[in-house]
Amino acid sequence: MDPSVLEKVETARDFTFHLLRGIKQIGMYRHNEARFPEFLAKAQEALATYTDKYGPLSLRVEQQNFMLHGEPIFSEDTPLPYKFFRDGIRQLIFRPGLTVEELVAFTMVALSEPERGAEDVLAQLWRLSLEHLEYVMVEGFKMDEVSESEVEVEVDKVVGYLYSRLKTGSDDFMRFARVSAEDLDSKLDGVEQMRGLVVAGNYASDDLKARLQREISEEEGSRLFPKLVSAIFQVIEGGVDDLALLEEVFVQLLDAMLIQDDYAIINQIVLKLRSMAQREAGDSIGALLNTFLQKMGEEQRVMRLAEMLKLTRPKNPVDITRYLQALDHTTVPTLLNALETIEVPENRVLMCDALANFAKEMPSPFVQRLESDRPQTVRDMVYILEKSNHPDRVKMFGLVLLNKNLAVKLEVMNIIARGRSPEARKLITEALNDSVGQVRMLAARLLPEFDREKAYVELVRLIRDPAFEKRPYEERMAIFTALGSTALGGALSMMLQVLAVKPTLLNKKKVLEDKLLAVAGLAGACSIQSYKALQGVVEDKTQPPEVLSAARKAMYQTKKILFGDTATPEEA
Repeated sequence: MDPSVLEKVETARDFTFHLLRGIKQIGMYRHNEARFPEFLAKAQEALATYTDKYGPLSLRVEQQNFMLHGEPIFSEDTPLPYKFFRDGIRQLIFRPGLTVEELVAFTMVALSEPERGAEDVLAQLWRLSLEHLEYVMVEGFKMDEVSESEVEVEVDKVVGYLYSRLKTGSDDFMRFARVSAEDLDSKLDGVEQMRGLVVAGNYASDDLKARLQREISEEEGSRLFPKLVSAIFQVIEGGVDDLALLEEVFVQLLDAMLIQDDYAIINQIVLKLRSMAQREAGDSIGALLNTFLQKMGEEQRVMRLAEMLKLTRPKNPVDITRYLQALDHTTVPTLLNALETIEVPENRVLMCDALANFAKEMPSPFVQRLESDRPQTVRDMVYILEKSNHPDRVKMFGLVLLNKNLAVKLEVMNIIARGRSPEARKLITEALNDSVGQVRMLAARLLPEFDREKAYVELVRLIRDPAFEKRPYEERMAIFTALGSTALGGALSMMLQVLAVKPTLLNKKKVLEDKLLAVAGLAGACSIQSYKALQGVVEDKTQPPEVLSAARKAMYQTKKILFGDTATPEEA
């Protein structure tokens, strides 16, 4: 035997030796599945040694043994080969990179007992789909009224013919795939049926298969359709009078691109048609462009786009944006219906950004949906109107403040506050008298973001109102915090005056609450002056313990914001 072949056989036998040893250990500790990878670790290492040096390990399956280069590789008798041979498997191929988990799965298949109710070996291998293990199965050959020896002769003809097709010096690497009926008639006379044929030969490498797949995909996606579009436009430029025929061709091309999710080609068609319409004096190309754009915006095609966006992110979102931007305002109702079906947040934003281009000129469909019962729809409409920069959008948002959904109202109030316009300030000021406490609290916090002096006046008016004491404590604290956030001298003086009040027997509880509110106001100011004021309160040992504790906490929080994280956890 050739020394190199002998070395390969010995390396393979090392693998099967450790495999059988691991199988025996698994048989002894069948209940301890966690240790199965440990039992097969050496077998996996031996297999990796073989595949790293010689490539895939291809074993021919016989009834009593696995064969490699005509030599048996099991050094002792084992029923393992027969289990695979019985189910028609004639070849096992272990590819480089086979993991210990895959080897464990393969071993459990080999140890299974179909006689006791387990699935057959072939079904188990098919279900597992092990990435680095391949198998070749032969069902058999059958020719009516022909003896087995004659069948063998005809099979040799089949194998010889296909093998000759695979082995060639031609650069035409797809030649083997083009087997015509005439080829079979001329080469295989008398052969009526063949199933499960196995042809031995050199396997295509993973790199070659990946490269071929990539070239086919590029041919279909990157070159085939662009060539087709280019050919169509060459025909148009050569002169075509049948406009109806052209419209039909482009509609079919549009539908084909939508099925392929190839929006880049569609955008190129639109650009090319626009360019031709600008150059040519006639109206035929312009009419063709308008028809194409109209077809792009029809409901069934827009919903096809929405179906793609519903659950998956597009590979090229820019192409989707350009497609949507090419549509006209008549498609807005359809686009809004499509938006309702999209679940991926990023895709909803993409659709909303495209709709914002229409909202400035035609806001009515979006305003109508502000009164929707669906919170997400309301959020989307607010986002679209805000992004459109419509001059009256703040007035439109006023409808949302009538919405029953609290979360939507609070979210829209934050959006309104970003406007910083007099109309926006008016809406926030009106929200101070809302029936819902959380809305009033948020309005108080947002008011100083517009005009500090006017906010100071409004908030002081609320505090001095006799009904202020009847408001919930959390709301009163929010108003004091908002007053402090104006950072005006009047607000600081007011807090210090409240803290300087001495309680009496009758108003002790009220004074304590007012002082805690004043501490919250100083914390809301978050300035050097408020920090010093809080420091003074902490040093004033005549203050109630509750006030000292609240002031100390507010002081360190203010210090942390102003000077960085210098306060220790114990101090805070």
